Amino acid sequence: MTNDTTRRAVLAAALAAGTGGIAVSAASDLLDSFAPLSGDAWAAADRSLPETVESPHGDADVRVDGYGVPHVAADDERAAYFAVGYLQAFDRLFAMDLQRRVMRGRLSEAVGASTVESDEFHLAMGFAEAAEATWDLVSETPAGPPIEAFADGVNAAIEAEPLPVEFALVGHEPRPWTPVDSMLMEKQISWTLTGDFSELRRAIVADRLGEGRAADLFPRRLDHDATILDGDERQLGDDDAERDAAPRQEQVAADPVDADLTTWLSGFESPTGVGSNSWVVSGDHTASGTPILAYDPHLSLSAPPLWYEQHVETPERSVRGATFPGVPFVIAGANDRGTWSFTNVGADVLDCYRYDIDEAGERYRYDGEWREFETETRAIPVSGGEDREIEVKRTVHGPLIEREGRQVGVAWTGHTATRTTVAIDELGRSEGFDDALAAARSFDLPTQNLVYADADGRTMYYATGKLPIREIDGEAVAGDRIFDGSAGEGEWSGFEPFGRSSWDGFVPFEEKPHAIDPDVLSTANQRVTDDPRHYVGVAYATPYRGVRIADRLGDAVESEGPTDPAFHRDLQRDVRDGRAAQLVPDLLAAVEAAGGGEAESDADGGVSGPAVSAAEALDGWEYRMDRESRAALVFARWLDRFRRLAFGPAFDGVDLDETYHPNDWVLATLSGDDPVFAERSRAETMVAALEEAAAEIREAGWETYGDWNTTRSVTHPLGGEAPFLNYEALPADGSRATVMNYRVDSAVGSSWRMVVRPGTDATAVIPGGNSGDYFSEHYDDQLRAWLENDQKPMSLGEGPSAGEGGDRTAGDGGDGTGETVAFRGDSS
Repeated sequence: MTNDTTRRAVLAAALAAGTGGIAVSAASDLLDSFAPLSGDAWAAADRSLPETVESPHGDADVRVDGYGVPHVAADDERAAYFAVGYLQAFDRLFAMDLQRRVMRGRLSEAVGASTVESDEFHLAMGFAEAAEATWDLVSETPAGPPIEAFADGVNAAIEAEPLPVEFALVGHEPRPWTPVDSMLMEKQISWTLTGDFSELRRAIVADRLGEGRAADLFPRRLDHDATILDGDERQLGDDDAERDAAPRQEQVAADPVDADLTTWLSGFESPTGVGSNSWVVSGDHTASGTPILAYDPHLSLSAPPLWYEQHVETPERSVRGATFPGVPFVIAGANDRGTWSFTNVGADVLDCYRYDIDEAGERYRYDGEWREFETETRAIPVSGGEDREIEVKRTVHGPLIEREGRQVGVAWTGHTATRTTVAIDELGRSEGFDDALAAARSFDLPTQNLVYADADGRTMYYATGKLPIREIDGEAVAGDRIFDGSAGEGEWSGFEPFGRSSWDGFVPFEEKPHAIDPDVLSTANQRVTDDPRHYVGVAYATPYRGVRIADRLGDAVESEGPTDPAFHRDLQRDVRDGRAAQLVPDLLAAVEAAGGGEAESDADGGVSGPAVSAAEALDGWEYRMDRESRAALVFARWLDRFRRLAFGPAFDGVDLDETYHPNDWVLATLSGDDPVFAERSRAETMVAALEEAAAEIREAGWETYGDWNTTRSVTHPLGGEAPFLNYEALPADGSRATVMNYRVDSAVGSSWRMVVRPGTDATAVIPGGNSGDYFSEHYDDQLRAWLENDQKPMSLGEGPSAGEGGDRTAGDGGDGTGETVAFRGDSS
């Protein structure tokens, strides 16, 4: 895919290329295969913003810069966010509608029977009802009017503009947008980051492998000291207070929930490996004397990207950064005083319950009596097929998920009214540290590592989000187990599913992990601290990224040389893989011990020539996952084979697939006498994996890492049927364990990057383009820059200026080119 602006004139050729070279005259057949009214797809090739839009909320001026980023200026918040809604809908309406359909359980209505199971899950979980409860709360806050105006703007664009090509391809039209839909996007983001049924899988592993093996292979605490906090940081109100550590909880055995139900639920969890990097250094260690904050969230990569960049100027705020389409406010970015970022804590905010249920399946036992489930029948419309029905059930704890006669109860902190949208709105309008700290109090879900810095030199880290306190017989317990819901085990005091919670039984804000004015601090989803006051969770990332970031920041600080934004962008590009540093020396020793000789000849009974050649590529390698490196290719393919050969036999023997395999830290630190190496030694397993990797590489014809590690997996939701919508497959650097994060196998990686000096300059880049319109020059114009981390300016506070008559004019923030739109109220 290129930035060629002739896209609009060559729709037929693009369609032909996307279907393997069909004739231009037959291109319309492709559209007909999606929907009968395919003429709308051709009309979508010539979409452009109008010069003027009528607005019921007053005047706003917009300039779309040379990167497709809208800069909105208005004297009234509602006028500004009407414009934001219009612009997001113009650029990203299909993505907004698709996510809304997924979360509402209405996807099959558009795409057919293949997504019925997805709809069943999302209806059973009740995300839409939770969003309605959230809007009831948020509508009473100052965030309410801008959100309503945003919805008005989305609907104005739906009415006035040609729909994006995807709607014609699929054959449906979007319904009007509502404020509840924006709250639903909050739930979708939160579920992506905290939806975790790991306690169900853990129980199955313990049942099939034994409790001891489960504890060995899935330890609650990985053996490292690379935590976010070391316990010496300054905290709120207790500089000299002794801190109590959370009581240690033993691994608890529990009868597993049905394996088929567990597998089914696991298919709707958070994507594997989502996470992020963020760090901050105080002005004591920067050339300017101002703090610097760097951020790159690791989420699913797609065409178009998950994030949308925007800039809004009103008397109440001057804010620029990234949001998710459908969310009015900038989620991660900066205003004219401060900057903020969020990485995933890995906190445990979902619990599972088993119940005593009567034979008819209509009642469950709770608090010594039989109670009827709250039950409602819901319809699932199916395009081109027979409509379905599902019976949705609720308990005092939340949804009851049923499948083929098996049940499990679920409690999730997102199932109640949450204030996260309010917190994000408050951050955008914050004027300094105290405002940002107050906003952090309102951040209910998802549980995130908030890293903040401002122009006054203040810095902050806070583990935000509600953390449940579970108790059994009056004692606090960990949440990584299945609770007896009928006995009232582990339930959350003050939690009201699908209502408003008092949050009485949750960790107080002051007692969550945090640090006030840290000098240097980094987060990479690793364990927050070794000694938390309260149980947080066990789903932390491996420490590879965290160790590397902390080491490089530590070296920079200890050198007493000031850092500048270029240093932090370079750190974001770091591709050293700590797994390789742990494993490659042992692999090379194993090859040598096995009789590996010259690459040109095979030793009888030893290592084959291709494997020896592969080992030679690793000799002297500096463990960098560069796209041009052959050693990086060998290591990546070898590690996958080593993981399967090490864990496969034991797990396959008890009918557990690769999704149950332990993480890479566990693999790398397994001793040679571990039972997984009982049949074949660790060294022999390493060599066998190298033989397989070398054969795979030779058969595929790969020469370097970039031949395999490409952007081919960064696809459009409709890319399987319409490949022209996908991005170009380009070589990429990085791995799941490197700071520059990219995972070709799961299409997860750095979904947005920014480096900010609060109150002054900032840079950012997005993986693709800001527009979701295939025919826009901004559909993929940042893809190559993202691969290089070549960030563009993210101007702060330069957009609007007071003009004659009090008008405000949006600035460029880019290269000064692009479209302009005047939103005018009825009185204009």
